[in-house]
Amino acid sequence: MIKTALTLSLGLLSLAAHAQMSPVGLWRSIDDESKQPKAEIRISQTAAGTLSGVVERSLLTTPNTEPNCNLCTDDRKGKPKIGMEIIRGGQQSDGKAVWEGGKILDPENGKNYSLRLTPIDGGKKLEVRGFIGAPMLGRTQTWIRVQ
Repeated sequence: MIKTALTLSLGLLSLAAHAQMSPVGLWRSIDDESKQPKAEIRISQTAAGTLSGVVERSLLTTPNTEPNCNLCTDDRKGKPKIGMEIIRGGQQSDGKAVWEGGKILDPENGKNYSLRLTPIDGGKKLEVRGFIGAPMLGRTQTWIRVQ
């Protein structure tokens, strides 16, 4: 009986650790310039198995922050940034802890970038790389897991 309970407990811990090595969850983005928390983004998996990331709330208190994505050029043009889907697509790469193939929108400049997501630090952080063309031509932000 004790052996069964121990095995079950270890199995559940293993599942929890594996789930943490996924980009699915609530993340806090950090502003590149101020290094302060910028927004909370919820990443979920769609029915098609791809990723979707939606801005749940802004953490900026700057009065100059534009609430809408007026620089967007697609279906998100003029829409509120809160509730906006900024991550579209992306799937796990061949069993690795890397998700690629999607796009990420920077609502500050309205541009879409190719996307690479890599959970790090046991899934407590997420490297978010946006790039044009080759992954070398871009920038990486580190987001912090909220839940």
